[in-house]
Amino acid sequence: MSRIIFDIETAGVDFDTLDDAQRQYLLRNAETEEEVEDVKGSLGLHPLTGEIVAIGLLNPDTLKGAVYFQAPGESLPPFEEGGIRYETGTEREILERFWKDVKGYDHFVTFNGRTFDCPFIMIRSAINRLRPSRELMPNRYNGPHIDLLDQLTFYGATRRRFSLDMWCRAFGIKSSKEEGVTGKDVKRLFTEGRYRDIARYCARDLIATRELLLRWERYVKFRPGH
Repeated sequence: MSRIIFDIETAGVDFDTLDDAQRQYLLRNAETEEEVEDVKGSLGLHPLTGEIVAIGLLNPDTLKGAVYFQAPGESLPPFEEGGIRYETGTEREILERFWKDVKGYDHFVTFNGRTFDCPFIMIRSAINRLRPSRELMPNRYNGPHIDLLDQLTFYGATRRRFSLDMWCRAFGIKSSKEEGVTGKDVKRLFTEGRYRDIARYCARDLIATRELLLRWERYVKFRPGH
């Protein structure tokens, strides 16, 4: 059984580049300056107002993987660190590489992928006129997608939805956030041209997800006879 972990990093478009109808729609319920800023700061959470700036894949059994990331205006040659290959491209190009890579695996693993990564990838691919190479939203309960947030909350039986960072800290796993970068920083880093920092942060998320996967398999997942 082959399996692959994947994760994305996203950044919102510049609010001022949206047309009047889009801006008015997004701000229709914002009544205060703080609410306006909240809207502008959340554009990267939605595939209609954000784009994928990095997408990473990691085989949890071989520890080999890749991070494909945008680096507009720069010519960065591919490089490798810790078994992970880093390559640049446009959003369309990195999505093409993702679809080529992911189709060869039996199972895929995410953290909160069902409600964020997978829909985001599907919609951004459609916007870029790319067809999926496999179904990212299969049957929730017995399909090939292992969403660790689903598994650790027992499909919503426990109602609080903690972040990957919180789960890692509870299980004694090194969090990807410990080096001072979080998902909220991605837009700023992208604007500043710190593309490699985003790519390395994505890789740390993959590694943290792998460690959480191993804890779930060993201590939470029920296996008769064990």
